[in-house]
Amino acid sequence: MPRFALLEHTGAPDDPAGRHFDLLLEAGSACRTWRLLDAPQSGGEPVVALELPPHRLAWLDHVAGAVSGGRGFARRVDAGTYELVSGDAAELASVTSCVIAVAGETLRGRLRLEAIDRGWAVRLASE
Repeated sequence: MPRFALLEHTGAPDDPAGRHFDLLLEAGSACRTWRLLDAPQSGGEPVVALELPPHRLAWLDHVAGAVSGGRGFARRVDAGTYELVSGDAAELASVTSCVIAVAGETLRGRLRLEAIDRGWAVRLASE
């Protein structure tokens, strides 16, 4: 089963808020990655997200440490496995809308990712 990780990223020079979360979903030989303004909460409002370039699979195992190139500090908030439940493509690598079942310590349930205007909306529904 493919893996996911949710990282808290602080001190990134291109982040005006000074803190965001990175959602990484294993998709083949890399991770499809989104920058979230906040961590999704079960039953909460959708979180605005921006898709980032693919990240290395090594980030799925990252616990805590500095990000190379002086790009801040990242620590794992949650990790686990996921399964694509529905989407507009056969593989996660090309979807613009999908629902995945996530099984982590804190992220559990169905996570809906949907492309909107110039970004994405991410919403967590409980199991």
